[in-house]
Amino acid sequence: MSPVFPMLTVLTMFYYMCLRRRARTATRGDMMNSHRTIVSNSRTSPHNAEVVQYAKEVVDFSSHYGSENSMSYTMWNLAGIPNVFPSSGDFTQTAVFRTYGTWWDQCPSASLPFRRTPSSFQSQDYVELTFEQQVYPTAVHVLETYHPGAVIRILACSANPYSPNPPAEVRWEILWSERPTKVNASQARQFKPCIKQINFPTNLIRLEVNSSLLDYYTELDAVVLHGTKDKPLLSLKTSLVDMNDLEGDDYEEKDGCGIDGLNKKFSSAALGDGPNNGYFDKLPYELIQLILNHLSLPDLCRLAQTCRLLHQHCCDPLQYIHLNLQPYWAKLDDTSLEFLQARCALVQWLNLSWTGNRGSISVPGFSRFLNVCGSELVRLELSCSHFLNETCLEVISEMCPNLQDLNLSSCDKLPPQAFGHIAKLCSLRRLILYRTKVEQTALLSILNFCAELRHLSLGSCVMIEDYDVIASMIGAKCKNLRTLDLWRCKNITENGIAELASGCVLLEELDLGWCPTLQSSTGCFTRLARQLPNLQKLFLTANRSVCDTDIEELASNCTRLQQLDILGTRMVSPASLRKLLESCKDLSLLDVSFCSQIDNRAVLELNASFPKVFIKKSFTQ
Repeated sequence: MSPVFPMLTVLTMFYYMCLRRRARTATRGDMMNSHRTIVSNSRTSPHNAEVVQYAKEVVDFSSHYGSENSMSYTMWNLAGIPNVFPSSGDFTQTAVFRTYGTWWDQCPSASLPFRRTPSSFQSQDYVELTFEQQVYPTAVHVLETYHPGAVIRILACSANPYSPNPPAEVRWEILWSERPTKVNASQARQFKPCIKQINFPTNLIRLEVNSSLLDYYTELDAVVLHGTKDKPLLSLKTSLVDMNDLEGDDYEEKDGCGIDGLNKKFSSAALGDGPNNGYFDKLPYELIQLILNHLSLPDLCRLAQTCRLLHQHCCDPLQYIHLNLQPYWAKLDDTSLEFLQARCALVQWLNLSWTGNRGSISVPGFSRFLNVCGSELVRLELSCSHFLNETCLEVISEMCPNLQDLNLSSCDKLPPQAFGHIAKLCSLRRLILYRTKVEQTALLSILNFCAELRHLSLGSCVMIEDYDVIASMIGAKCKNLRTLDLWRCKNITENGIAELASGCVLLEELDLGWCPTLQSSTGCFTRLARQLPNLQKLFLTANRSVCDTDIEELASNCTRLQQLDILGTRMVSPASLRKLLESCKDLSLLDVSFCSQIDNRAVLELNASFPKVFIKKSFTQ
């Protein structure tokens, strides 16, 4: 027999074992839910009464629909007692995240996903809430008032945000998790998942959400934390526990939210010295690399400890060209970065979003990592990374000369003067500054030196004084711009729109939602339609002046349109919408919520004629 066949057999067996292990990990979650249902039934003595409390404060979040200077649709509405519940519907007094559905993943501005992202990590947004008293949680209730079903993970933190002494160690524990599921009803509900019992008290709870399966924005009203001051005793109903579940408990306890001590996992001190790895030694190097490319990062760390051959393969920098550390935000620290940096000399895509908060990553630790790993970086995701300061942006500008993609979304603790360093990154193609404190002077400098920008997000940047000046600079310098997000910019006028439309004729996506200073009577929307024929996404949310003339101009000139949001207009008729739908064959999303001339009957008729288009219609209460 040819030696090729034994090699292929070994290879097939190894690959099968990897797939089998993945399958066991996936199904283990179902078993664990049953197990947790049992252990969460705790005994409470009369002296250990249950404490029930609403959230005291919202301390962090990744996005919200509302304005930074308002309470409407903002995450801050989650603090305190319910404002709306048990009523159902669209209310401004609730907390609403920025996006829903899959529409935003289909936009020209959507970025490509990272390889090797674990399938178990499905979170898109988060919000962190503090409570008055630290308790051992017995229940967490989420009051959802509109389109429920977005919450997929609930976590508890050991750190007390109100303690004057910083904790020596910050520990996060998953209380409950589930993959995204479709909830068909849009009515209010009190979501009461069965949570896992933990061995430390907490007054810091984190909700993580995935809104991809929703037909509209989810709205949350309040969060209720139930718990006891003293640690409850476990129920004695252990006879129902499947012994196979114990392995699952050990696995999850060891890894928690992700990587648990990369320094230990990458250690090669205990590697065997055996001279023979069977037929594996005879496999081509590239083939082994291809197999290992299917493993998650923690699995790669574990496999590195098995033998010297696999340690060499698992530490090859080619395995870390795309490095997504966001799924492991709860465990990542300076030590993790230190032990990864020797393997990341060739990293091109790096995702550190959500990481490093509450001191787990220091400025020196981040700087050391980029000193070693920044030279080849093309894409850097740092959304909600609150450890960043001006020094960090200076290091990025010096150590990452090839950077083309920088995401600083919701890094709202960065000081305004820090953003001036971004102007040194002259190769930038994509820059996300949503919910940052970037000021006008720094932004003008960035636009002047980063003329190759293709995608720019300035949504909810409240420190910019004059958006007309910014729009004029964009039109003059960024001729290749494809997407622009000006969500909730308060002072752009028809003059800025004119400069923008004449200079950025390649625009495919434009978000002018909640820009109250734009008026259709000035001809600004007609100008957009005539000068930007490549538009695929146009959001004119909450602009009440949008009229039939604007819609007909879009129908005539922007036939590639795929998404249109005209929520809140009072001057658009069903007849003009029909012309738009007949002309724009690729249209997939049309939001006409709260449009006074578009009643339910008109929506039903349009749906019947154009079944491929998702036409969203919401009504006032």
